[in-house]
Amino acid sequence: MRDMATTKPAKVRRDPSDPDAMPPWGVAVPLGLQHVLAMFTSNLTPAILLAGVIGATTGEAVLLVQAALLCAGLATLLQTIGIGPVGSRLPLMMGSGFAFIAVAVPLAAERGLPAVLGGVLVTALVQVAIGLGIHKIAFLFPPVVTGTIILVIGLGLLPSGINLAAGGVGREGFGSWTNFGVAGLVLVLTVVLNQFARGLAKAASVLIAVVVGYVVAIPLGLLDLSGAADRPVVAFPSPFEFGVSFEVVAIASMAIVGVVNMVDSVGTVHAVTEGGAGRPATRRELRGGILAEGGSAVLGGVFGALPTTMFSQNIGLVALTKQMSRHVVTIGAVVLVALSLLPQLAAVLAAVPPAVLGGGVLVLFGMVCAIGIELLSKNGLDTRSLLIVALSIALGRGIASAPDAIAGIAGEWGALFSSGIVVSALVAIVLNLVLPGRPVPAPEIPSPAEPFVEAAVETREEQRRTE
Repeated sequence: MRDMATTKPAKVRRDPSDPDAMPPWGVAVPLGLQHVLAMFTSNLTPAILLAGVIGATTGEAVLLVQAALLCAGLATLLQTIGIGPVGSRLPLMMGSGFAFIAVAVPLAAERGLPAVLGGVLVTALVQVAIGLGIHKIAFLFPPVVTGTIILVIGLGLLPSGINLAAGGVGREGFGSWTNFGVAGLVLVLTVVLNQFARGLAKAASVLIAVVVGYVVAIPLGLLDLSGAADRPVVAFPSPFEFGVSFEVVAIASMAIVGVVNMVDSVGTVHAVTEGGAGRPATRRELRGGILAEGGSAVLGGVFGALPTTMFSQNIGLVALTKQMSRHVVTIGAVVLVALSLLPQLAAVLAAVPPAVLGGGVLVLFGMVCAIGIELLSKNGLDTRSLLIVALSIALGRGIASAPDAIAGIAGEWGALFSSGIVVSALVAIVLNLVLPGRPVPAPEIPSPAEPFVEAAVETREEQRRTE
């Protein structure tokens, strides 16, 4: 037995660029809360949108919000702490994937939420399989393909944002000056904070603007909190509360978005290591991060949430604060899990008036389009690339905007084309493969930090075995 009196305490790591570093609690806790604030609105938006589409009761809407919080928290813990080869062990905050809204909303409206959740479960399996060999299919998704798909996703979301800003389709006062006024206030405040504020106010601009809009909506009679007080103080989200059904159309639509999302996440993992530590991600970090993203999607199918993905706004926080500690993000994950156990709080969050939410998501949906455009311009657009983009958007969004034109042909498969994403993705991938002049992908260059990270991981595991 070791002499406890002579045992030296383990050295506390303070290097901000080290993912294993632990800042002082006085620094770590505020930074962790800041990560929660930065992603909070984006994480809850899919749940609130789905609740509106399926005509959810107050209780069902509360469960969807709780599920979004719980799945985001657990997925983040899987990412930062990890289990075996799963998890990047990097400061990656996870949340409900925005890209999935464009297919989940029409699917939920036409086939019900169980079909969406069945698609989520199968998508998780697809993502895990792809995570094991992500390098083998990456050639199918160069910037011209991923940029086109992301742009189509953003374009498909914009009508939903406008309908929310108008007060929600079918609701009293839809299209009124009151609704558009509140939405405009949230929109303008978001832009002002994002451009002129600093620090936390800038990082959480959407959340702050939504909170202000929420308060303004109270005297205008837009807020309905009936039933919130009837919720229990503490309750765990119930698994399979909404049921699950497996339909080929829903599975295909969700899986295609899942594949595109994972390919995009490869860049996100690199972005966090470059922004926080000034180095590319290692193979271990890439593979672990992608596997965690796929594996955590199972939680959504079980509890009633969309698949989780890495949140880019939190990557910006890492780059801004230059704090790479994964333990900081772990604190944020624990906060999300704790919030998911409070149904009364979830009821208050689920009651966000559509106009308030619309003002916030219009910025977010527009940013999805902007990200797609940014990817398309990454390597320049020659004639070949322009043709791929033009045909993909023309067929994808064209069919989505005129569904009756193909109703006789599509039949029960109509939902597969309703968002335009599936068509655009297939057209972009095929054209990129068959059109002459396809650029040869550059060989993968391993990270110079790879040997050092691998050695550190092996040393840490050896220490754990001997303790």
